[in-house]
Amino acid sequence: MSKKKLFGTDGIRGKANVFPMISDVAMNLGRAVAYYFQKEGKSEKQPLIILGKDTRLSCYMLELAFSAGVCSQGGRVVLTGPLPTPGVAFAVKNMRANAGVMISASHNPFFDNGIKLFDQDGNKLPDSIEIELEKMVLDPTLIPYPSGEKMGRAERLDEVLGRYIVHVKATLDETLDLSGTRLVLDCANGASYKVAPMVFKELGAEVMSIGVEPNGKNINLGVGSLYPEKAIEHVVKYRADLGVCLDGDADRIISIDNKGQKIEGDILIGLMAKYLLDRKIIAKGDEVVGTLMSNLGLENFVKSLGLKFYRANVGDRYILERMGKSGSIIGGEPSGHIIWGEKSQTGDGILAGLKLLEIRQFYNKPLDQLVKDFDLYPQKTVNLPISHKPDLSKNKNISKAVKNQEKVLGTKGRVLLRYSGTEPLIRVMVEAETEQLVNDSLSVLVEVVSSELGSSK
Repeated sequence: MSKKKLFGTDGIRGKANVFPMISDVAMNLGRAVAYYFQKEGKSEKQPLIILGKDTRLSCYMLELAFSAGVCSQGGRVVLTGPLPTPGVAFAVKNMRANAGVMISASHNPFFDNGIKLFDQDGNKLPDSIEIELEKMVLDPTLIPYPSGEKMGRAERLDEVLGRYIVHVKATLDETLDLSGTRLVLDCANGASYKVAPMVFKELGAEVMSIGVEPNGKNINLGVGSLYPEKAIEHVVKYRADLGVCLDGDADRIISIDNKGQKIEGDILIGLMAKYLLDRKIIAKGDEVVGTLMSNLGLENFVKSLGLKFYRANVGDRYILERMGKSGSIIGGEPSGHIIWGEKSQTGDGILAGLKLLEIRQFYNKPLDQLVKDFDLYPQKTVNLPISHKPDLSKNKNISKAVKNQEKVLGTKGRVLLRYSGTEPLIRVMVEAETEQLVNDSLSVLVEVVSSELGSSK
């Protein structure tokens, strides 16, 4: 299979108005998507594309350019306005569309943007289809224009928001009652700023919302899952039962317990696995899916429950693929992407927050008591800027350094080097029994990797 040039681990991403995040690419991608899915559908019927976005300024440009491309190719576009990524994935399947598109750079700052694509089942596209689309985007002459009478159309459909609200509420235990529950909700000034408060309020919670005043430039700015400090302050100040921090497109969650302590994604996954087992929704021997970045503490905890643990490649697409193969119900990443296999086709921060409240009610315990027995290994990751991304296995100095540190850490530690799929970075991760071991190994590896791959090279 040829190497992808535009698509990374989660769609296309980059600086807004800088290649590839320019209107020309968005328009050509709109043409390619409409052409490909009409051809695959083997039908003369107009392909239907659901197009969502977050709140960053460049979404206007990219949304209209992509929509124009679909229309010029004879497709029909439904513009949802700001909608979480999982909402777009749900809407595709719910509305029997041919494909879905989300314009968002997730947790990145406003000056970045990206385009994620979903198939008719709401799943992220496989590499093979992304490569086909890339060829057409980079060479639009491969896409024949339809005749004038076959032009497409676009329409705005605000009711998609309501459909998604009904969907996430329907995933919950019927006994869930949030009356009397005090919740701090941080929407990162992003795609969930309307829908998330509505969901929790409709279920009876007292919601204190922050990050719900987007202006095009303040998405993820000091708020959201990467910056939970403000939400932590509110949880402590108002004695809330729980804090929920979403990112810009609401496909991930970081939660805060009633004592104001941040709860990492791996701890949430472990707690959810235990809940599913105690509810007899899963049984011993079933599998929980994490990634290469998942903490050893999560793996050990899952195995102590009598469950299997599998490490997929980083990215919720790869988690979902493995969950489909193994029949797993729960999977996720340390960053807070959590997938409930029977309920969602991608990470869903709102759904994860609701499930956390469902778990709290089931055990009838405050959140700090539910997570007190979870022990994660010390783990640190350093992101290093690089100028190129060669095959790491062919670099003798880096390979030697990794092997040496793996010997030092033994079976109770890990080293992982991987390139970012969306930025010119390499992530150097070390996990071990003690902070000192982590810091010592990380220092050695960072020095070697910087010397070999540094951006000055």
